[in-house]
Amino acid sequence: MLTKKGKYGLKALVDLAQLEPGETAFITEIATRNNIPKKFLDAILLELRNAGILRSKKGPGGGYSLSRPASDIRIGQVIRTLDGPLAPIRCASRTAFEACDDCADPVNCHVRKSMSNVRDAIASILDNMTLEQFAANDNASEIVALRDAEAG
Repeated sequence: MLTKKGKYGLKALVDLAQLEPGETAFITEIATRNNIPKKFLDAILLELRNAGILRSKKGPGGGYSLSRPASDIRIGQVIRTLDGPLAPIRCASRTAFEACDDCADPVNCHVRKSMSNVRDAIASILDNMTLEQFAANDNASEIVALRDAEAG
């Protein structure tokens, strides 16, 4: 599940992806535009900068910007940076595997096998989706379908 940290990080990256090339934005501006607590956003943007996804500049004309084009930033990398492995449970993770306390046979565990398939599906989508695609995603039809499903 995507945490608030991951969600806020994605919102901030979409905000930055919509800037003109060479333009920067201050944390306060990003936080205000996206209704994100500034102090929390500070920590998130620092993590993204340390991971090489963002760059920052101090002083007049300073602020944050993407370190490379949005078409070169993968959503899977962003989520892993902020939230850790994509697997829904630790035993299904490729990078942070941890056996369950109650599992005597992880190799043949049906829950682990199924959740590994879920992990693979999630990774396939997120590792192939760029920030450019994510930012341009038009969800209007999905919102209408959800509204119709709730009303029906």
